[in-house]
Amino acid sequence: MTDASRDRRTDRAERLIKASPRTIYAALRVPAAVAVWLPPEGMKGQVLAFEPRAGGAFRMALIYEAPDDMARGKTSEDTDIVSGHFVALEPDRRVVQETEFQSDDPAFAGVMRITWALEPVADGTHVSVTCENVPEGISKEDHDAGLRSTLANFASFTEQAT
Repeated sequence: MTDASRDRRTDRAERLIKASPRTIYAALRVPAAVAVWLPPEGMKGQVLAFEPRAGGAFRMALIYEAPDDMARGKTSEDTDIVSGHFVALEPDRRVVQETEFQSDDPAFAGVMRITWALEPVADGTHVSVTCENVPEGISKEDHDAGLRSTLANFASFTEQAT
């Protein structure tokens, strides 16, 4: 890691989801599922490539449903393209990804590491997401809101599957 990336922040969010770790882990590895639950409120997703194995690549478009001056895409006016690879997949426990935004703006440059950790609890699974090396162009407030929205989508998606 470079000195610049060590100075970047880490954002976290967590939620109790009333589904088993097995159900949640499956939803982290199925492209059609990820396209539904990952995009935060106001966005939709399109999976362009997805190989859920250590070293496997992924690429996804997150599309703003109503872009405006406050919500502009990083790649184009209404789209964020993210790509990366899976670092680790531990069944029913953890998924680690490294991802980058496709953007000409240096404020969105760099590799962000995202870790999804699953811990079984009496009522389901405690799910935490940790994003390390968050690009400076993503405000903490926006990222926190996006992570909470994604976890709410994830809960709704996986709790219906149970």
